[in-house]
Amino acid sequence: MQVMLWNLQKSRPLWITNLQEDETEEMESPQSPGQLLNPALAHSVSVASCGNIFSCGAEDGKVRIFRVMGVKCEQELGFKGHSLGVSQVCFLPESYLLLTGGNDGKIMLWDVNSEVEKKQKSPTKPTHRKKTKRASYTKQGGNTHHAPADEEEHGKILPKLSIEHGEKVNWLLSTRIKGYQNILVADQTSCISVYPLKEF
Repeated sequence: MQVMLWNLQKSRPLWITNLQEDETEEMESPQSPGQLLNPALAHSVSVASCGNIFSCGAEDGKVRIFRVMGVKCEQELGFKGHSLGVSQVCFLPESYLLLTGGNDGKIMLWDVNSEVEKKQKSPTKPTHRKKTKRASYTKQGGNTHHAPADEEEHGKILPKLSIEHGEKVNWLLSTRIKGYQNILVADQTSCISVYPLKEF
C-alpha cells in the first residue's frame, strides 16, 4: 500500500507515501462494504511524458496523481476511478490524458491537465469545472461511449470516455496504428482488444 520515489544510485527510497492513510480527497459517499475488503494496494504506476507527474491506480478503486518536486512528491489529485480496483493506469504520449482499466471491466479516459495545472498555479484555490455535454457512440467488441459530463464544483472529475470492456482489464497500452491513437487491452481471455481513439 506504499508508493516510493527511489534514489537508484544509493538504492534507497527518497520519499514514501502510504495510500491507506491518504485522506487528502473527500469521497461523496462512505465506503461500500466491498471496499473495506479492498485496501489501497498499488496496482499500477504511469509517468507522464513531462517526467514529473505520475499516476497510481489502486485496489480501492481510486486514481491518484502525484507531482515529483525534487526529492519529494505531492499528491495533486485523487478521485474515484472505478467501482472495483484500478488494475492499470497509462498516460497517453505528450499529454495529461490518462487511461485507466479496472477489475470492473471498464476502461476510462480522464483529462487531468486542467486539474494538474490549477494545482501548480494556485494550490490553495478550489477547483471549478464547467458543465458540458458529450455525444455517445458504440464500437464493436465493447460498448464505448463518451461519458456524460455533468461536472460540478468540489473538484469532481469525470471521464471523457468510458468503454464497457466486460472483462477484468489486466493490461492496457496506448499506441498509434495507421496514424490513429488506439487502446490495446489484455484481459483474462487469449485475445487482445483494440479500441480506436481517433478524436483524442
